[in-house]
Amino acid sequence: GLLFHLSSGSNLILKFVVVVVAVVVVNKLCQSNMVLLALGKNHCTENIGSKSAGWCFCVSGDGHPKESSPFINSSAATDAEKSQQYDGKNMALFEEEMDTSPMVSSLLSSLANYSNLPTGSKEHEEAENNEEGARPSKKPVKAPQLGTLMGVYLPCIQNIFGVILFLRMTWMVGIGGVFGSFIIVFMCCSTTMLTAISMSAIATNGVVPAGGSYYMISRSLGPEFGGAVGICFYLGTTFAGAMYILGCIEILLIYIIPQAAIFKIEGLEGPEAEAALLNNMRVYGTLVLSLMALVVFVGVKYVNKLALVFLACVILSILAVYAGVIKTAVDPPVFPVCLLGNRTLLSKAYDVCAKVIEIDNETVTTKLWSSFCDSDSLNATCDDYFANNNVTEIQGIPGVTSGILAKNLFGNYLEKGVIIEKRGLASDADPDSPPTSSNRYVLADITSFFTLLVGIYFPSVTGIMAGSNRSGDLRDAQKSIPIGTIAAITTTSTVYMSCVVLFGACIEGVVLRDKFGEGVNGNLVIGTLAWPSPWVIVIGSFFSTCGAGLQSLTGAPRLLQAISRDGIIPFLRVFGHGKANGEPTWALLLTASICEIGIIIASLDAVAPILSMFFLMCYMFVNLACALQTLLRTPNWRPRFKFYHWALSFLGMSLCLSLMFICSWYYAIVAMGIATCIYKYIEFCGAEKEWGDGIRGISLSAARFALMRLEEGPPHTKNWRPQILVLVSVDAEQNVEQPRLISLTNQLKAGKGLTIVGTSVQGTFLDNYAEAQRADQSLRKLMETEKVKGFSQVVISSNLRDGTSHLIQIGGLGGLKHNTVMVSWPRNWKQPEYHQQFRNFIETVRETTVASLALLVPKNIAAYPSNGERFTEGHIDVWWIVHDGGMLMLLPFLLRQNKVWRKCKMRIFTVAQMDDNSIQMKKDLITFLYHLRIDAAVEVVEMHDGDISAYTYEKTLVMEQRSQILKQMHLTKNEMEREPFYSWYLNAICIHTCYPDKVKHIWMQGNLVAVISGRCKYNLHTRWPHYRYLNQIDVRRMHTAMRLNEVITKKSKEAKLVLLNMPGPPKNRVGNENYMEFLEVLTEGLNRVLLVRGGGREVITIYS
Repeated sequence: GLLFHLSSGSNLILKFVVVVVAVVVVNKLCQSNMVLLALGKNHCTENIGSKSAGWCFCVSGDGHPKESSPFINSSAATDAEKSQQYDGKNMALFEEEMDTSPMVSSLLSSLANYSNLPTGSKEHEEAENNEEGARPSKKPVKAPQLGTLMGVYLPCIQNIFGVILFLRMTWMVGIGGVFGSFIIVFMCCSTTMLTAISMSAIATNGVVPAGGSYYMISRSLGPEFGGAVGICFYLGTTFAGAMYILGCIEILLIYIIPQAAIFKIEGLEGPEAEAALLNNMRVYGTLVLSLMALVVFVGVKYVNKLALVFLACVILSILAVYAGVIKTAVDPPVFPVCLLGNRTLLSKAYDVCAKVIEIDNETVTTKLWSSFCDSDSLNATCDDYFANNNVTEIQGIPGVTSGILAKNLFGNYLEKGVIIEKRGLASDADPDSPPTSSNRYVLADITSFFTLLVGIYFPSVTGIMAGSNRSGDLRDAQKSIPIGTIAAITTTSTVYMSCVVLFGACIEGVVLRDKFGEGVNGNLVIGTLAWPSPWVIVIGSFFSTCGAGLQSLTGAPRLLQAISRDGIIPFLRVFGHGKANGEPTWALLLTASICEIGIIIASLDAVAPILSMFFLMCYMFVNLACALQTLLRTPNWRPRFKFYHWALSFLGMSLCLSLMFICSWYYAIVAMGIATCIYKYIEFCGAEKEWGDGIRGISLSAARFALMRLEEGPPHTKNWRPQILVLVSVDAEQNVEQPRLISLTNQLKAGKGLTIVGTSVQGTFLDNYAEAQRADQSLRKLMETEKVKGFSQVVISSNLRDGTSHLIQIGGLGGLKHNTVMVSWPRNWKQPEYHQQFRNFIETVRETTVASLALLVPKNIAAYPSNGERFTEGHIDVWWIVHDGGMLMLLPFLLRQNKVWRKCKMRIFTVAQMDDNSIQMKKDLITFLYHLRIDAAVEVVEMHDGDISAYTYEKTLVMEQRSQILKQMHLTKNEMEREPFYSWYLNAICIHTCYPDKVKHIWMQGNLVAVISGRCKYNLHTRWPHYRYLNQIDVRRMHTAMRLNEVITKKSKEAKLVLLNMPGPPKNRVGNENYMEFLEVLTEGLNRVLLVRGGGREVITIYS
């Protein structure tokens, strides 16, 4: 202000001096990270803040104002910094919440600058390049720049076109016919198109980080499904690598360098020739796999640099096929096929397609004659079929205008070893005689059928995930993935369907069915159609299969690494590690090992259905994810791609499932078994992840539906099981004081039904919320340790009594509520400091009675067994005194289902009164247990009416004395003296105090007499008349408790557990102490007692 005032004066010299001083001071203070006001518009590096009359704020640091991090729970600024941050921003009202609620401007800035480069081949390549330099310079990360064409379309084209197109497509058309092959292609392409639509919807529903299909499925269906399908997709990719390597070796050994075979095939027939070929595939396949794994290990940058070369080979090969088709319309290529009758002959079996030839007017036999006859002489003995049929030569590729399409429309499925014959050509053969010299003909190498063709062909339409796997490299993934993937599928489907028709229209049927081109001089059949030379296809397909194999060995380990780093499958965590640059070394080793299994199988036709299973399962779950999200209508389901529908996804899922069983029902069962095992493993042993998946949404919908159904009425007696609310107490550190209550709950429940473990915290919600959270965590941890599946619930109340009442009232939801309450017996209840504890206990008993809830009260809970203990012998004794709805029968049955109590035998005791027929009672009880299907020993205990003993009066007297002491503690001295009970009470205390070991009570002429040392007798009824006014109800109750305890102790002293009917509490709260005393006397001398009160309904039935 002073500077402003002085600088605005009229003295120019003073004004100049002030300006100079101001500039110097501002520069010094800006270097010290202080905020000042400086003169002029151009003196600050950035004009931040409000400007007025040429003034600007000079901001410390990098020229940006300091704002709290836009992320929750970030480091908070000091109060002084906050006041500076929000001064002049109209945000002072919200400055207290800035630690947890960021400013919108900060959040939007963070989201706008979000970039998600995958830890894929690009980063590994950059890391390797940095390692090569001495001192790598830190370069800024470039934003992804790939568009639809380079990022999605071409990678999908490269992955979809593959070995099946070049090696098996013509054979499939020849075996299945144009119609059958077209149906196969249409089914498979429709499946991938529907899957692409579902995938596009998922991929455009938010940012999809690198991870492709695994990320989409796991985040849509949860970690269990995601892990299972992720492993299936990984196995599919790995076996695809094996299939490509086998295709590469087949091209190399059959069409390029047959002489390189280690196991020679020349001269071998049948199984021997087949075994030699498979052994060659195994040896060379292992070598090529090792070489490819080494290339991937050394650096994926070499694979990436060759990707365009491999793609160019694929495109040039396909263009060469189309060019050859066009050329056949004008000038068909010359590829003659020699037929004997209607049987196709091997090219190596003849030099000239004739039996004899004329040389210098002399008839000379040919090599073909020598193959079927015993000598070169014209009089030689020849094969019957050779002698009876003529040799003809036909054109292998008659051309697209020849009309051969009509003959190739329908399939011609063959058995293994059957000679390939031309349909419609006459042949003279004896149907009863087996063919001879079969090694001279072209034979079917496998038994073919429609479902086999489906399994072999389906791998040729896989690879549609290539674009989504590169989502981190795309400029606009939500736009590029749908357009590029659907365009690639449309292109490849068009090529496949047109190839089916064109192959059938251009190539002779016997040539199409000749899988290895043995009838056309060992040429690749599709190569015979290509222009300008068959070698274009041979070389192009060889390099394309090599590239596809390298791509599989590159992608599969990274997929396994992504699954491992998610931590959902514990035993795979080791494969999440790798080299310093992140290269998945261990995952590559496992991938190569699994790939070697496919190499050992050695047959392309046997490996193809295996990987078809895994890919079909992956695609099925992509469709399921989309259908599920659409039907659940979760708020977050807002895909930018709008051309989807749940019906399309469901159709795609159905097609995938159908194709799995069409290809191979036993492979389908194995694949589903693997996925199920992984699912259950993750469910039980895997890390718990919350990814907002659709399975959680469908669980919520199912839970809501089930709860609404439960509201329709109470469960039938047959379905009744204890739904337990366990009331526990916590100490000052919020740790559970009775952990064995949870153990007993687990033994009783065996994981079935509802279990709620609840506790209450004293205080207010605002002040004690943190304590409640700690208590909840303690409950959850204990439940997890004891393997109790259920829920924890903590309430905060002004006192613990009300908190327990609230738990009883509000526990559960809707029809899923507890029907049983378990609470521990109050320890040390006789001590004054625990009086409130037993009062709360009795109030809990009253509330469960009013609410018609069953009640379980384990006494001496610390003596109960843990879940790790096992009883090898012993008894569970049930003392069935009053009928409680069958709880006493049901509980020991449930306990004996647990390993802890399984070896214990069950005994049931019941009490017979004077008027009861104990023999008949026992018979009836045995019959009742038989109908209940409960195995237990039965005993009826007779208790006859007798006089109330003196000891009973003594126990009642002591109980009354204690009650009076409690009462007197709250009276003044004058009130005590006015109490009518007070005088005799003092005398009684005196006698029992002066002669503690000499006083005993006896009955003389109907009066209770106290005898001291056997000499002095005091008639208590006469000396203390108020003794007559002892509560006779209490006396009778004490008498019953003592008699029952005497009998129970005699019979069940050594029992592992005693279950006993729990008497109801007194209606009058004045007798609370007496009630506790009765229960104490009833259970005295017993180790483990479970007091049981029924809920007022039958819980067990004899009916089915």
